[in-house]
Amino acid sequence: MGCIDEIRKRFPPIIFLLSLLSAFPPLATDMYLPALPLLQRELQAPLVAINLTLVTFFMTYCGFLLVYGPLSDRYGRKPPLLVGVGLFVLACLVCASAHSANMMIFGRFLQGAGAAAASAIVFAVSKDRFSGQQRQRVFIQIGVIVATAPMIAPILGGWIIKLLSWHWIFVLQAVLGTIAFAGVFAMDESLRAEAPASFRQVAASYLRLCRNRRYISLLLTLSCTCVPVFAFIGGSSDIYITRFGYDEQQFGYFFGFNALAFVLAPLAFSRMVRRYSITRLMPWAFAGMLAASLLLLCPWIPIPWRLTLPMFCLTFCFSFCRPAGNNLILEQVDRDTGAASSLMVFLYFMIGALAMWFFSFDWNDKIVTLGLMGVISVTCTLLLWQVVKRRIGTIND
Repeated sequence: MGCIDEIRKRFPPIIFLLSLLSAFPPLATDMYLPALPLLQRELQAPLVAINLTLVTFFMTYCGFLLVYGPLSDRYGRKPPLLVGVGLFVLACLVCASAHSANMMIFGRFLQGAGAAAASAIVFAVSKDRFSGQQRQRVFIQIGVIVATAPMIAPILGGWIIKLLSWHWIFVLQAVLGTIAFAGVFAMDESLRAEAPASFRQVAASYLRLCRNRRYISLLLTLSCTCVPVFAFIGGSSDIYITRFGYDEQQFGYFFGFNALAFVLAPLAFSRMVRRYSITRLMPWAFAGMLAASLLLLCPWIPIPWRLTLPMFCLTFCFSFCRPAGNNLILEQVDRDTGAASSLMVFLYFMIGALAMWFFSFDWNDKIVTLGLMGVISVTCTLLLWQVVKRRIGTIND
């Protein structure tokens, strides 16, 4: 009992619920990545149509992020969360029963619309319930738990395909969504406003945020780092399965190894931040991403390690700075938290979706393309970071 009590103390139930909600995007995407080449054959659709199931999810996801944030500021966190999670469960069942590419794209459209509620409101709930350094620790805890999703999801998806069929991947997602729905239903409302603002006032929050130079500058700077990570997520199955010749299970292991970086990086950050300030750590993380991107351009590294090892390092550095970056961004706003959280995740995933779409073209050497995308985007981040530090001047350490 003492061990259980200690776990509950360090990881309260609300942390696991917020982590499950935060994991909706990787669960909805990474779990079925091994099935993409199989979907192309079974649904008799061209690769560009199958890639649309990824791009459609993220584009819809991004659009609805901007809707749920103001709704959560106006009506509370629980009602839009319940609607979004319920829609996600329904969408999973549509995808599970899909027999054509168009039906799958429609199901993924609904999935994106539902998953957006979870991602948009999780950060707002976190800021409602926690403050300052406590919230940063919560973000790190959530990051560690959520990081297991992209590590386990493709491996689990590969085994489901082997033992059952790809349809059961979406059935499992529906079960996880149902668990999240029950958790949200039992959750206490975290927004404690004395008098809720009108919807028109809340909708104007995005205009106020756009005038917040510290928030926008930091948001643009940190969002650039997601370009190579999302490009890899969208194109990894094509590279490992179609071009390298590995099967679905082997792809799951390669992808799971890469996702291990999502677990290790927040743990490393939680130790390093005790000795060094965030403003000293983050440039080193950016430099690590740049170095890893340059390694992708080295033709003398043998396949598949030319892709696997640099991407592990790049993902580690990306995940190292992400939780602290989220906290820094939200520290720049004193109001409109739901809208600020939505806009933050919107820009991050919109840039990622565009990177995924760009990388889906039939490039001659996709590893070189991935490396160039990383070099350009991370260089932009390093340059913008210097401007942001001078402009803000009061970034919290």
